[in-house]
Amino acid sequence: MTQVINRQTFDEVMVPNYSPLSVIPVRGQGSRVWDREGNEYIDFAGGIAVNVLGHCHPALTQTLHEQADKLWHLSNVWTNEPAIELAQSLCARTFADRVYFANSGAEANEAAFKLARKHAYTHFGPGKNEIISCNNSFHGRTLFTVSVGGQPKYCEGFEPVPKGIKHIPFNDIQALKEAISNKTCAVVLEPIQGEGGIISATPKFLKAARLLCDHYKALLIFDEVQTGVGRTGKLFAYQHSDITPDIMASAKALGGGFPIAAMLCTDTVANSFNVGSHGSTYGGNPLACAVASKVLELIDTPEVLAGVNLKHSHFIQQLEKINQISPVFSEFRGKGLLIGCKLKPEYQGQARKLIQIAEQNGLLLLVAGLNVVRLAPSLIIPQQDIEEGLQRFSATMRIFKQSLDGS
Repeated sequence: MTQVINRQTFDEVMVPNYSPLSVIPVRGQGSRVWDREGNEYIDFAGGIAVNVLGHCHPALTQTLHEQADKLWHLSNVWTNEPAIELAQSLCARTFADRVYFANSGAEANEAAFKLARKHAYTHFGPGKNEIISCNNSFHGRTLFTVSVGGQPKYCEGFEPVPKGIKHIPFNDIQALKEAISNKTCAVVLEPIQGEGGIISATPKFLKAARLLCDHYKALLIFDEVQTGVGRTGKLFAYQHSDITPDIMASAKALGGGFPIAAMLCTDTVANSFNVGSHGSTYGGNPLACAVASKVLELIDTPEVLAGVNLKHSHFIQQLEKINQISPVFSEFRGKGLLIGCKLKPEYQGQARKLIQIAEQNGLLLLVAGLNVVRLAPSLIIPQQDIEEGLQRFSATMRIFKQSLDGS
């Protein structure tokens, strides 16, 4: 007898660290998913900026099947062709000379932070170990990465946390000048704060961070877990400016839905990780690397990246139009297809309620904190799906506004 699976089943068998919505999708194609009852949903969430090519892209499924018939896993006792080919592709497309593979954004950031401290220890001694991060930043859920992240709620109950970490207001150049010193080994930034509300770093702030890191012989780390692989209309967000980091973390979209992450860095920095100083059993496995190489090939084209920028303009234009009809948002922000819709003051704290209503209207959305609704759809989402999704978003906004205004 087939066991009934529903939302209640999750609460019965899963550790209660998540609180998923009621829908359980069972099939996806492109930018649409279906649940067990056959209800259809347009996906503006993209698996939290992961499904960069939508669901079940034929080229990705073919690549996965082909690699599955060859080699799944070896461990890093040996190397494999897909890992080397992916590393070559990433280095050719970025500032980086070397790559380290892991399984998640948190692991890529963990490796970045450890490498920064190891580099400082090797070249300057144990006293140069401080990491500067920003308030409301998010870098993962390991104990080290939540400590570097600038949201204290994620550290509550897990103390004592790693020491030697400072936090400053995002985009505050003066605060960075006051915090950095000869003890600083790294400054860590998101080009766009994702979980912090889709807030972009200003060009002046990025430039100041680069100059101050150079002056104090500290490393500049960019967390591009959410902004990387085409999400902002460039392959990586740092490429919108002339500022280049020393280390960069990538994950999410890199595998198009298959778990993989990468830490990229320069030769000078990479040499501080000697044999045995860090590692990952699954990192760089052939299945993930083969898929990620195909993702890069499909995304890094003028047509796709230009399309991301065109879609951004269309989304913003249409969102502003429907917001005039049902005014619930005070601001739309972000780059490319990472868009934040900030709720007006009278609707503060109600972002999750809005995405629950959207689900009932056949639309999948995300939140970025309590006050921002986040859109991170496929970079190749068809125009028809955009238009229909925006119609459902408009209906959602109207219902949301009526439910809170009482009219």
